[in-house]
Amino acid sequence: MNNITNAQNPFYGQYHTPHGTVPFDRIKTEHYEPAILEGIKLQNAEIEAIIQNPEKPDFTNTIEAFEESGELLDKVVAVFGNMLSAETNDDLQELAQKIMPLLSEHSNNITLNEKLFARVKEVYNQKETLQLTQEQKQLLENAYNSFVRHGANLKGEAREEYRRLTTELSKLTLTFSENNLKETNAYQMLLTKKESLAGLPEIIIEAAAETAKSEGKKGWVFTLHAPSYVPFMTYSDNRDLRQKLYMAYNTKCTHDNEFNNIDIVKKIANTRMKIAQLLGYKDYAEYTLKKRMAENSESVYKLLNQLLEAYTPTAQQEYKEIQELAREEQGNDFVVMPWDWSYYSNKLKDKKFNINEEMLRPYFELEQVKKGVFGLAEKLYGITFRKNTEIPVYHKEVEAFEVFDKNGKFLAVLYTDFHPRLGKRSGAWMTSYKDQWIDKKTGENSRPHVSVVMNFTKPTENKPALLTFNEVETFLHEFGHSLHGMFANSTYRSLSGTNVYWDFVELPSQIMENFAIEKDFLNTFARHYQTGEVLPDELIKRLVDASNFNIAYACLRQLSFGLLDMAWYTRNTPFEGDVKAYEQEAWKDAQILPVVPEACMSTQFSHIFAGGYAAGYYSYKWAEVLDADAFSLFKQKGIFNQEVADSFRDNILSKGGTEHPMVLYKRFRGQEPSIDALLIRNGIKK
Repeated sequence: MNNITNAQNPFYGQYHTPHGTVPFDRIKTEHYEPAILEGIKLQNAEIEAIIQNPEKPDFTNTIEAFEESGELLDKVVAVFGNMLSAETNDDLQELAQKIMPLLSEHSNNITLNEKLFARVKEVYNQKETLQLTQEQKQLLENAYNSFVRHGANLKGEAREEYRRLTTELSKLTLTFSENNLKETNAYQMLLTKKESLAGLPEIIIEAAAETAKSEGKKGWVFTLHAPSYVPFMTYSDNRDLRQKLYMAYNTKCTHDNEFNNIDIVKKIANTRMKIAQLLGYKDYAEYTLKKRMAENSESVYKLLNQLLEAYTPTAQQEYKEIQELAREEQGNDFVVMPWDWSYYSNKLKDKKFNINEEMLRPYFELEQVKKGVFGLAEKLYGITFRKNTEIPVYHKEVEAFEVFDKNGKFLAVLYTDFHPRLGKRSGAWMTSYKDQWIDKKTGENSRPHVSVVMNFTKPTENKPALLTFNEVETFLHEFGHSLHGMFANSTYRSLSGTNVYWDFVELPSQIMENFAIEKDFLNTFARHYQTGEVLPDELIKRLVDASNFNIAYACLRQLSFGLLDMAWYTRNTPFEGDVKAYEQEAWKDAQILPVVPEACMSTQFSHIFAGGYAAGYYSYKWAEVLDADAFSLFKQKGIFNQEVADSFRDNILSKGGTEHPMVLYKRFRGQEPSIDALLIRNGIKK
């Protein structure tokens, strides 16, 4: 590493920024590759030092030394990976195609290093005689299992096959994700006649006009991004246009162009199956679930089928009611299709409860919602947020906050990024730029830097950003994940924060969603953006009354995704068939609406094909059972009850992956979770 490179590349050395935050203002695309290559080189030297250590392998010189290796590489990859999701461009994506296989190869070089594994194994075989803390035991267990699960026991040709398959998988998942983003960004529906806008709220029309103007077009542009797509499907009176937009969204990456993901879906599913079988598992689900609370496919299917049985009769009744309403308007031959569902269900909700998203939107101005969500954390946990404009950010819309604990001590940095952009993938997520850990030499607790990224309604020329109730729930959800990251208090970074079993990671996020319909919470921030009037009690009552509206249909929709996920990853023979037909068969038991043969979810299902949810999508429902059971304690003792909040923080939020999640959950709850709490909350069971 020469001095010129060292001076020019912001990744080298310490960051001279508040709290050592990422110097986004100095990072250019050309800085990533040399820093990643240098990071690989340094970690290789660190691994070699562990192997060459003449001392007998022990926890400190092998397990801890391995945990501490790769600091520069981790630092660069965290930024690179997050920018690919939140602020990407063609140059970055081109670089990713080159970098991802290198990172995959480097990872394989470590886990397939026989001498390193021999040392890890030697320490692992002594685990019963070593005087280790609970955290140290967990780190040792994780280290050993990670090697085994990444091919350390493979020999000869099998090792080389593993290398080939994992490298191939990293390329496939990256391409899948890029295609999805490009196809989403490529579509626009331009409307030029005012009558085409019938039914749409003024705020949505304004936003569409601004999108058109920014593109140099006359009229109104609607896109496949959620703040444009969802309101159009909910309010547009024009059925043909709803169908057109629905088909554009639900056939993404199936067209005869360079963004087609059909073959990539097959290749990803088949590659994962081959990797699992190479490692001695019958299918990818068995491989994945071994390190989950669910433990096996049988437990997953048991949960999915229990919920399917409980919710299907109610879901069928919900569809029947919406069909009846539609036929009152359209005649007895009318069949509610998927592009009609949001439109007529919104009308029925309005008719039954006199409430809809647009009634509530004026009370959910983003700045006020932010105060409410931050204020909730302050009420529950005593933490405070202070915006710091000295902390560099990666886009002008991003804000950075210093977070302090109840004693005024620095806790974390939180970045917020709320609105859609061409360089940002769809959806919402929480991520980390720096995990928490404790420096064992100095005892310093190195605090985390976390980020919440969303795609919410943007402000217009005439209005601030006014959120839908659904967007408020999403904010609470991702903020729950960020609390998990911010309260992290582990010795080791690989056990810190959200580094927990995948079907436990959604508990903090889904717990926070529960507050969305709590009057005492809404009263703290929900005010009309023009008049300052608080959200009226009558509107809150209607919101609460409507909270279980179409809940069974929503549950079946989630179950359908879980069934589709399991269908792809419980396969033990290669898939060469028709992706659309396979999908329709996989989730047919959870479908209430008529099937649209051309539609395809798999080709855009990033969660399971390009994210971390392969054989794990069920975890949303798994965590919902946990969160309903856990929140019942808040309801019983009071939603701001300090004792319950402290217990949740100390037993769930701060523990990370230091112990088995069920041990942590039972410590907080005092009992095993029951599915009944969810059924009661949703009105399915009395």
